[in-house]
Amino acid sequence: MSNFSDAPHALLTTDEMSRADRITIERGIPGIVLMENAGRAVAEAVAARYPRGPVDVFCGPGNNGGDGFIAARLLRDWGWSVTVHLLGEREALRGDAAEAAQRWSGPVHALTAEAGEGALFVIDALFGAGLSRDVNGIAGELIRRLAERPREKRIPVVSIDVPSGVSGDTGEVRGQAFEAALTVTFFRKKPGHVLLPGRLLCGELVVADIGIDDDVLSEIAPTIFENAPALWGAAFPRPRLDAHKYTRGHALVVSGGPSHTGAARLAARGAARAGAGLVTVASPPNALQVNAAHLTSIMLTPFSGADALTAILEDKRRNACLIGPGAGVGQATRENVLAALLSGAAMVLDADALTSFSEIPRDLFVAIKGYFAGATVLTPHEGEFKRLFPALGGSKLARARAAAEEAGAILVLKGADTVIAAPEGRVIINSNAGPELATAGSGDVLAGIILGLLAQGVPAFEAAAAAVWLHGEAGKSFGVGLIAEDLPEMLPGVLRELAPNPG
Repeated sequence: MSNFSDAPHALLTTDEMSRADRITIERGIPGIVLMENAGRAVAEAVAARYPRGPVDVFCGPGNNGGDGFIAARLLRDWGWSVTVHLLGEREALRGDAAEAAQRWSGPVHALTAEAGEGALFVIDALFGAGLSRDVNGIAGELIRRLAERPREKRIPVVSIDVPSGVSGDTGEVRGQAFEAALTVTFFRKKPGHVLLPGRLLCGELVVADIGIDDDVLSEIAPTIFENAPALWGAAFPRPRLDAHKYTRGHALVVSGGPSHTGAARLAARGAARAGAGLVTVASPPNALQVNAAHLTSIMLTPFSGADALTAILEDKRRNACLIGPGAGVGQATRENVLAALLSGAAMVLDADALTSFSEIPRDLFVAIKGYFAGATVLTPHEGEFKRLFPALGGSKLARARAAAEEAGAILVLKGADTVIAAPEGRVIINSNAGPELATAGSGDVLAGIILGLLAQGVPAFEAAAAAVWLHGEAGKSFGVGLIAEDLPEMLPGVLRELAPNPG
């Protein structure tokens, strides 16, 4: 992947955002100016969405609270009736937050669990993205009380940076968290804005310019990005007039037995629609007839065990292989995986291929890192992940990173917030997947799309990220009522839209 440190899709951890602030201040822009710009961005976002009326502003003891004081001052100047509530003592404020509070000339009330009653909306400036402890006490009681109101009577919450209680680095809830109608953050999104459950709690998300130059990203060198074509568009295969089926790669999908063939065919269809020049399903002899009854442009070849698979992959034109969908759990699948890894073909391992190694994961990881192995992509859902990496805990982001490093493979940890991680630490978080993808066979199609891109020579990290994005767009294009068979048929339309605009 190219260096995308200046991309708009970079996601900044709280430490990286603090560095961006420090670099900007060192360049001569005072911190209070950045805070004024942040508070103004919040006030302008509010003014564009809400009529004038009473608004309560909840300010915390740090810089997030300072942003709240500035937003309160500006809204009052623009005609809103504003009441400010502070968590803690005004005298305890320090630095720019103290200066922002000094610029507010109105009364400051102690925050109570009853704050916000009678307000048209409230501004949550309690805790920013860097929250490092659970929210409890008065703030926790306030959040809980507002959340317990009937939904039709809830007071809208406008959060500054992230909804208080959400970790900006992980999206996890620390104790209690506001469910915001609007969140205004600054310069770049944080991982917690796109990871669940944080993404669900942000409401509408506005990313405001507060005067930090984009070129600070080259000093920060972020490693986490939100999935978008700009990240992999340069590596994406484009139709060439001089191409033929073999230049577009030959993808091999290993089928399960006669009663478990559908998953492999779904994956094969995904690979074909993703652009692989040829796709073959390797089928156990007792499943040949059922596979043949359903396949037309996708080819079919018999195989019986690992030695036969090795022979099939001796044809190096078969340059990408998928094992897992409907493969069955056990020794036979383990042997097939190990044989395929020795072939040098690019590999996608999904479903049963992963679970088959749950008791001996090290054998899989050693094989992936072996001299002959090609690029490998693992595509577990949460259950498969826990079986293959039982010792890994922490946030989804941290677990995916650690697993990619341990396995020596690209790791696609699936979900509504799929995380794609590379062994050296690069991460892409996907945010375009809708609920319609929660249907049987959807993951098999995704594995096939990755396979089809690998067959065309797309590097594994970019192939995984592109496939996850295409999968999400295909689901959105179909919408309600989607079943897995529909996904490959939506890909041509998505690819047509993508072709003229790879960025």
